[in-house]
Amino acid sequence: MTRPPEVVVHHDDEVLAAAVAARLLTRLVDAQSTGRVPSVVLTGGGIARKVHSAVRSSPACSAVDWARLDVWWGDERFVPVHDEERNEAQAREDLLDHVSVTPSRVHAVAASDGPFGDDVDAAAADYAEQLAAAAAPEDHGDVPVFDVLMLGVGPDGHVASLFPEHPARYDERAVVAVRDSPKPPPTRVSLTFPTLSRAREVWFLVNGEAKAPAARMALGGAGPLQVPAAGPRGLDRTLWMLDDAAASQLPPELRRPASP
Repeated sequence: MTRPPEVVVHHDDEVLAAAVAARLLTRLVDAQSTGRVPSVVLTGGGIARKVHSAVRSSPACSAVDWARLDVWWGDERFVPVHDEERNEAQAREDLLDHVSVTPSRVHAVAASDGPFGDDVDAAAADYAEQLAAAAAPEDHGDVPVFDVLMLGVGPDGHVASLFPEHPARYDERAVVAVRDSPKPPPTRVSLTFPTLSRAREVWFLVNGEAKAPAARMALGGAGPLQVPAAGPRGLDRTLWMLDDAAASQLPPELRRPASP
């Protein structure tokens, strides 16, 4: 039985980013200490950039063997490879270009000027093939079990590039091409609900007052078709980490202030 989400509230987005970075570094070090090569699914957006920068500047950053880490993305904007809108480009600028990752372990979605040109369906199919190739027999499927999968939440409750009232919510494939996104850019590639729940831990990173209604609805029993953030759940743990502004509409029984 899936455990209910845990909710932790931090004072502001800077404290939130530092706390997420500390959790992530600890999680990766712990996994590597067992001899495993852990995998992490990154997200995009402003809070993700703050987290990546906090990881990079943390004294514990060097404790991770970055060459022994698989990096994935929950979604990607289908734009040219050097476009600043790409989640990959942002993550590289803020973190990945400053640590010793193994290039073949950084699994990026093909760009619109990449090997498939403007064929977003081919880019999505290629990412699904990458996932299937990385899945081990013990994963029991065509997608690896990730250690940590991080998700931002939009004011409309979207996660990755799964938007309310959008057909991608119903897709059962591992990866889906998204067209006519209500948020620009309109063409994207996204992991689907089944894939977003193939992680030991799913972390929601939520900051700002504009996200408060979405957090309230997702944690208050809304369905994932109306509020996609209500859908993904970790195999072992689902953790919502919010700042005070994003948590402002949550009932008191859901809010657990972070330890000082």
